[in-house]
Amino acid sequence: MRAEATATAPSTRPEAKVRSGVLIEARDLRKSYCAGAAEITVLSGVNVRVEAGELIAVVGPSGAGKSTLLHLLAALDTPTSGTVYFEEKAIESFRECELADYRNRSIGFVWQRHHLLADFTAAENVAMPLLMRGAGYGEALATSARWLSEVGLEARATQRAGELSGGEQQRVAIARALVQEPALLLADEPTGDLDERNAIAVFELMQRLHREHKLTSILATHNTVLAERADRVLQLEHGLLLPVGDRPKP
Repeated sequence: MRAEATATAPSTRPEAKVRSGVLIEARDLRKSYCAGAAEITVLSGVNVRVEAGELIAVVGPSGAGKSTLLHLLAALDTPTSGTVYFEEKAIESFRECELADYRNRSIGFVWQRHHLLADFTAAENVAMPLLMRGAGYGEALATSARWLSEVGLEARATQRAGELSGGEQQRVAIARALVQEPALLLADEPTGDLDERNAIAVFELMQRLHREHKLTSILATHNTVLAERADRVLQLEHGLLLPVGDRPKP
């Protein structure tokens, strides 16, 4: 696969909202699943406080529960016990309409597999979250164009997503995650399907967007070299989340 160049930011953009304090927090978060007669515990008491503006990397072996943790923080799944707080409000107390608004406006999610609509253009894919909340087609495409420029793909706006390279598809997915200017960016192995050069380019792009748009970001990754560029690195293993170096006992 050919290398992707890191995007160059446009000269103008809206002023990002500055937040302070703890943006999201998990308290004694536990998650178990039933597999026949057995109960499988994935998270066994995760506690973490994430300050606004932090870039945190969560590392751990495959199956450790990194995806599960991100899904709980995004309210895409519910914990067996424990609570997630967003801006000091327990998301378990949100009504359905508030949960939908939280997922749609406050959270931007980047998946390992981009989940783009192959027959839609790059611009239409990025605009989709805006269209789903009722924005006009022209307005949504105009905002989409700005975000495609942010990730260096303005020239590919009318290209179908299925015709883009793997690195380009992931950059479109990043633009889609940020098109509503969320407070929190969650990324689940965002470079996992890319070769080394593209992985570095995509990670550096996410770092730049995190900084310039004053995001709070949590990235789950198996790439420990890239993880070390984060503000903090946390290890998820045996159901617990700890700073790297403080490994839980088996």
